[in-house]
Amino acid sequence: MTDDSLSPTGTPQSAFDTGVPHSARIWNYWLGGKDNYPADREAGDAFCEIFPGMPEVARAVRHFLARAVRHLADDVGIRQFLDIGTGLPTVDNTHEIAQRVAPESRIVYVDNDPLVLAHARALLTSTPPGATDYIDADVRAPETILEAAARTLDFSRPVGLILLGIMAHISDDDEARSILDRLLDALPPGSHLVLSDGTDVDKAREEAHRRYNSGGAVPYLLRSPERLARFFDGLELLEPGVVSVSRWRPEPSPFGPPSEVSTFGGVARKV
Repeated sequence: MTDDSLSPTGTPQSAFDTGVPHSARIWNYWLGGKDNYPADREAGDAFCEIFPGMPEVARAVRHFLARAVRHLADDVGIRQFLDIGTGLPTVDNTHEIAQRVAPESRIVYVDNDPLVLAHARALLTSTPPGATDYIDADVRAPETILEAAARTLDFSRPVGLILLGIMAHISDDDEARSILDRLLDALPPGSHLVLSDGTDVDKAREEAHRRYNSGGAVPYLLRSPERLARFFDGLELLEPGVVSVSRWRPEPSPFGPPSEVSTFGGVARKV
């Protein structure tokens, strides 16, 4: 999620430049999607020349989202989700996962890429008992997000807050923590945070990000797993804690445990 369409205060800015790679569109390319431009594909390929495992990471994050949302909807009983930095629509979006468990689930998506906005109709295919909405806004404007999300979500009831690959675009830990606190403060006890980001445990990925960040795109900061885990301070962290997303409650497989990837994440409850 970046500043392409909105300033931090929510003020509209100029249309996006298709000649500048954008993280949401590169991610879409790594997942095998079609909603990307030559600059995005070139940046994605250049990244993979240094770190070939990135498509595997992208798939692992997608599967982590599915398992976390299913857990919250099925085991915890959460019926509301706020997905910030959702990216481009793909297979098994948050509302599809949640409404498969509970058709009455209500989901609000947030992103600020104009291409995501153009495809938002794919995120609004709710089941009749439930609801979906899309907000064109920046994570740096949490009050704007919360005000708009209140049209669909009831903040007196628990909410699943989803932040996948977003906080790494905010390089200052204090600023990132402030944004997260402002979002969590608006949610009642029983709400859950689902958060993941890339970490600095792989030297090849570090080098790939260094080159990516120097190419004009919005920088993406790799934190250590320990720094990432601090985002869950004050919350009740669910087992197995902050781990490689492929290792967060993996589904049984005859092929043994999944390979570890360098994006870490976790799920935690607000008490």
